[in-house]
Amino acid sequence: MVPAFEGRRFEKLNDIIERNGRTPSSLIPILQEVQEEYRYLPEEVLTYVATALGLPPSAVFGVATFYAQFSTEPKGRFVIKVCDGTACHVRGADTVHFAVRRAAGLEPGRKTTDDLTFTVEQVNCVGACSMAPVVTVNDRRVYGDMTQKEAAALVERLRKEAEEEPVPTEGAGDGVGTAGERAADGAGGAAG
Repeated sequence: MVPAFEGRRFEKLNDIIERNGRTPSSLIPILQEVQEEYRYLPEEVLTYVATALGLPPSAVFGVATFYAQFSTEPKGRFVIKVCDGTACHVRGADTVHFAVRRAAGLEPGRKTTDDLTFTVEQVNCVGACSMAPVVTVNDRRVYGDMTQKEAAALVERLRKEAEEEPVPTEGAGDGVGTAGERAADGAGGAAG
């Protein structure tokens, strides 16, 4: 354990590092697990991982910013990806994307809502072309043949799910913790 970061606030992070091993070859699996836990890669966590693995922080930041799977910006509880591959694009992905953003309450230029409930991303292809246009939620739920109306209804169902199953806020304000723990209103957190 790195002495400067001992204590409860890095307990989950230490578990992830120990589970994967303190070797440079474990960096990507560690970052994957950290992102699953926190929903992004906070700067202080990247620095901690670098120290724990004996790597220069620039190397860890380089990996975290090179691969598209990683994010150094907080993401919402529900990461909604709207496919814009060729099949989805020609079948109306742009209108579905607009409907999702509008229903989530996102202003132009923003990807994540202030309450960390939604992140909306447009992606190149999700590999479900026969169901175009396609939307995924948290890379686990796939919705095909989407229309603007269905997209807006999906966002409302997710909003209701977030309200009915708030994420615990234990540890809020300690600077790290999960994204849900950092959200002032408890709206963030990983969806199951």
